[in-house]
Amino acid sequence: MRIDERIARHHGELSPQEQRAAGTLLEHLDDLATYRAAELAQLAGVSKATMSRLFRHLGFTDFDEVREHLRALRSAGEPRRVDGTPSLTAHAAHEAETIGRTLAQPGIDEAAALLAGAARVTVAGWRNGYPVALHLRQQLAQVRPDVRVAPAPGQVMGEELADVAAGDALVVMGFRRRPAGFAELLAEAARSGAGVVLVADPTAARHAAHASVWLECDVQSRLAFDSYAAAMSLVSVLADGVLARVGRTGQQRVSAISGAYTRLAEVE
Repeated sequence: MRIDERIARHHGELSPQEQRAAGTLLEHLDDLATYRAAELAQLAGVSKATMSRLFRHLGFTDFDEVREHLRALRSAGEPRRVDGTPSLTAHAAHEAETIGRTLAQPGIDEAAALLAGAARVTVAGWRNGYPVALHLRQQLAQVRPDVRVAPAPGQVMGEELADVAAGDALVVMGFRRRPAGFAELLAEAARSGAGVVLVADPTAARHAAHASVWLECDVQSRLAFDSYAAAMSLVSVLADGVLARVGRTGQQRVSAISGAYTRLAEVE
């Protein structure tokens, strides 16, 4: 149970001083782990002993256990500052390391070949994965025909999967805080006979058995929010790999699309 849920459940059982301390915890929930227990007690105007009693009342041994609780929430994808604000240099170094690790996977070539040779490509994404799916669809549509994104706004995947068949490719963006029924969706996709490329963070490893190609793409950042820098870099590399494989037909499609842009005055 999350710390704010624990406070709500036990609020009536707390002493007035503990309730005051609990209110301070709630006020600083977004950056709670960046404080020390003594600092929180001072902010609340209570003793360190009162703050310690509150932690125990909420089911935590001490503030270190509260920090671990908050880190677990962050690892599950919940926006939360747990280690203060890192320097931009440290953040950039972490991003570079994540991108490098993502792009070093041998499965990228296999995925690009699958997307280049498929009769039709469907790219599926939800929540934060949907913009990544849109971007991949836009890039692939520059170099090969019959690329679509799913699900359509306001729709679900049942009707989308009905059109996926052997010889097609389905790219599934499965970043953490995935929709309910994600495992069943992947199993249904695998039954279609299409090649399935799963692009997801490490928490989706248990779903990889349903995919033809599993591309791990970490989104954990040193900031409060997940980062999709590696995911967007992966999109560029996949699209480039597809263009390299389709060769002259891809270049002809790029030229045709650029010509249409000019005639329609759609881009500068």
